[in-house]
Amino acid sequence: MPDKDTREPTPELPANETVPPAAAEAVVASGPDVIARYLKLLPASPGVYRMLDADGSVIYVGKARNLKARVSNYTRLGGHTNRIARMIACTAAMEFVSVRTEAEALLLEANLIKRFRPRFNVLMRDDKSFPYILIARDSSAPQILKHRGARNRKGDYFGPFASAGAVTRTINMLERAFLLRSCSDSVYESRTRPCLLYQIKRCSAPCTGEIALDDYGRLVDEAVRFLRGESQNVRIMYRKLMEEASAQLEFERAARFRDRLSALAHVTADQAINPENIEEADVFAAVQEGGQTCIEVFFFRTGQNWGNRAYYPKADRALPVEEVLDSFIAQFYDDKPVPRLILLSHDVPNRELLAEALCIKADRKVEIRVPQRGTKSGIVEHAVNNAREALGRKLAESSSQRRLLEGLAERFGLAAPPRRIEVFDNSHIQGANAVGAMIVAGRDGFVKGQYRKFNIKSENLAPGDDYGMMREVLTRRFKRLVLESNEEEKKDDGIVGVVKEAASNLVALAAAAAGASPDEVDDDDIFPDRPDLVLIDGGAGQLAVAREVMADLGLHDICLVGIAKGPDRDAGREHFHFPGADRPILLEPRDPVLYFVQRLRDEAHRFAIGSHRTRRAMAISANPLDDIDGIGARRRRALMNHFGSAKAVSRAGVEDLKAVDGISAEMAQRIYDHFHERRS
Repeated sequence: MPDKDTREPTPELPANETVPPAAAEAVVASGPDVIARYLKLLPASPGVYRMLDADGSVIYVGKARNLKARVSNYTRLGGHTNRIARMIACTAAMEFVSVRTEAEALLLEANLIKRFRPRFNVLMRDDKSFPYILIARDSSAPQILKHRGARNRKGDYFGPFASAGAVTRTINMLERAFLLRSCSDSVYESRTRPCLLYQIKRCSAPCTGEIALDDYGRLVDEAVRFLRGESQNVRIMYRKLMEEASAQLEFERAARFRDRLSALAHVTADQAINPENIEEADVFAAVQEGGQTCIEVFFFRTGQNWGNRAYYPKADRALPVEEVLDSFIAQFYDDKPVPRLILLSHDVPNRELLAEALCIKADRKVEIRVPQRGTKSGIVEHAVNNAREALGRKLAESSSQRRLLEGLAERFGLAAPPRRIEVFDNSHIQGANAVGAMIVAGRDGFVKGQYRKFNIKSENLAPGDDYGMMREVLTRRFKRLVLESNEEEKKDDGIVGVVKEAASNLVALAAAAAGASPDEVDDDDIFPDRPDLVLIDGGAGQLAVAREVMADLGLHDICLVGIAKGPDRDAGREHFHFPGADRPILLEPRDPVLYFVQRLRDEAHRFAIGSHRTRRAMAISANPLDDIDGIGARRRRALMNHFGSAKAVSRAGVEDLKAVDGISAEMAQRIYDHFHERRS
């Protein structure tokens, strides 16, 4: 854990003071000079250091067994790779954290990299949490469900699974095998008769007493045993029970055990390859090609393969695959449980240190191996083949995407292929629960982390006013962009701008010293915040609204295109409207660029409809009792069980409300006043 934070303040000037050129040279030092100022204060102990640029943004996070020795390496003027030279030249300040051991430094480094996402570190592009199967034990009849996020609910967790689809399929099979309930606690407590799942033999209906809670508990225990890897024992038990029931001529009971055996067979068969001697392990296989790295991760739990996922970390093209894999694994387990065994395709530089750090995190022994022969070697080789195939598909898609962007620039008259495309659409039903949506695409396809939805807030819009909704969405999106741009310009006008210019010059000098061209040092991987092309799902009317918004905000350099379907709304005959054009243009029916734009438009449509449905579902399921101060889940459940509906509660008198368990006279009066005031 961190012991102390050692920082040296950077020179600051009063807010209104300008910097003459001579003074600027005195304030702005080169990267090595800036780093050298910290050496005399640094301890010769383990720790983590952060490099910051002129804006104060973290550009690199590193760990060290000896902070003083490691940082002193950055003060040398030569002998660095082009990437390190650029990083040093951009450094305007540093921050340090001392820790007790190098293993703690490794864990803290991974945490800070995921938090700050520095551009000179290896970064995980996909950081979504993995789904788990949870058997929740916070009620009398445990529930089986899919779970993501913090594991703070009481129960048994099984995973991780590679995808939500794998969890859903497994839960469906487990329902058939063990008849566990998957309904929410509120549904379970309010049922008066069995639901459809009981009728189709996927639930034993403990909600209505169709099965005793003790018998249901035994089903839960059998499911837990199966998920913990005792599948063979569970199958033997069911086979024995089936044979006993058949011998006693209880054929219906025997048929139930037969159906459970069949469901269990589907569960185990759906796990693809199931190595016999791997009980709990993660397999990492890395492949490099074309300047990109693919890391394929396989998950094995309870002797079964629970899926795999491909990652494409952002890393400098010059880094070897071993270093990329080393940094990736440390970040990967920053917020995920660690298995007992980790198998690697390459021997990473910090393998022993990584194992020590993961042992500290997991509080038990963790083994990291690079198998050379046997079953484990075959599993790793299988993962490497999958990584190679995934990277091949990725490179092919990237090449195709690049050609499509070039074609898009040619058709729409852009000076260069767009790096960022934004598409806007609205969704509503006669103006109700209106939602605006923005999707973003770039050279790597859809950038879903940049998607945004806008709940329409204007109260003076007429129902179904698509033009007004589009105006609100575009104004909110681009007004924020303008404000952020203005803040950046203010920084560039002051001392930060001087520092930026000096750092830029140093980067050019470092590139020249390393024999690199200017194109090689431009950080082209940074995804821009400002779009080059904006597509509006609509015709000339929506495009006119977009032009007015852009003109009001002073944005004249962003290309606007309206996409409208033809007179018969036939896909493939879309009309493209441009500002200032006399009439729209059409693309050839089989033009790949047309298909590409249709995909963009359809993705915006999908995202808008999904956001609208979510908002509508929330409005439908909203309970008026939630608006009353002091009404929590327990009192709301008591009121609903007593009166049957929120509408009946609104009609009840004070005396009737007082008769409900947990409702005092004061609370009954508050509930009555709430609905009485609403009616008047």
